[in-house]
Amino acid sequence: MAELRVSVVVCTYSMSRWESLRASVASVEALSPFEIIVVVDHCPELADRCHRSFSVMVLESSEPPGLSGARNAGVRACAGDVVAFVDDDAVVDRQWLSLLIRSYSDESVSGVGGCVEPMWNGGRPAWFPPEFDWVVGCSHSGMPRELAAVRNLIGTNMSFRTSVLRESGGFRTSLGRRGDRLLFGEETELCIRIGGTLLYDPRARVRHHVPVARQTVRYFVTRCFGEGLSKARITRLVGAGRGLADERAHVRRTLPRALARATPARFAAILGGLAVTALGYAAGLASRR
Repeated sequence: MAELRVSVVVCTYSMSRWESLRASVASVEALSPFEIIVVVDHCPELADRCHRSFSVMVLESSEPPGLSGARNAGVRACAGDVVAFVDDDAVVDRQWLSLLIRSYSDESVSGVGGCVEPMWNGGRPAWFPPEFDWVVGCSHSGMPRELAAVRNLIGTNMSFRTSVLRESGGFRTSLGRRGDRLLFGEETELCIRIGGTLLYDPRARVRHHVPVARQTVRYFVTRCFGEGLSKARITRLVGAGRGLADERAHVRRTLPRALARATPARFAAILGGLAVTALGYAAGLASRR
């Protein structure tokens, strides 16, 4: 197989994330990919600073506001055979790209993602269960511990064949984050839609910054409710069978084991998070009707 060219897309939207964006871009530059594209989502001041500070391609998104639109702008502009995505508040490990690319030797593979480790500002809160690390955009307990096929990849650490993304039409702009709006699921819907084999390699690691603001009970509850709403939207598009398969397995297998060994605080967080997510899903279904 000829050596694949990799474009790395880093999407950003706020001046408040400047320092983390600099660290993210620097970590990717150290790997010398074929191309790095910083996509600025409708923030002219940030775009101007990026143009002045970075030696990589800086693109101002003309797509609809939001992460999905910004990612689509990056896909449209990239020249690589594979496009990889990393968040503007995450840094990549030295072996990240080489491990992702290795799996594309199989022509049936449409996408490859990896592990997202949380970097807790001040340390993980004692009550926060690892089974709910998806709340802060990270890999959670119960995910594969070795290379395995999965339903969907994690947005902070994912890659796809560029041709597959373009042929699929890209990310749905009706889904996904937009500013502080806590609605998600664009990666899940896309992964289900594009087909082919999707692989998760836990050795391909990025570290995701978790600020204090995302370590509160309030954020946890809000994020769980938003996840439920998002899953209702996704099942509307792809059906409950595929849209909830992983979530049902997580509830049946992983959470009971976690409850059996949990401290009282984590026990309450697991049950509360599950209940609020279910409530959000029910609210999403009700709004559909």
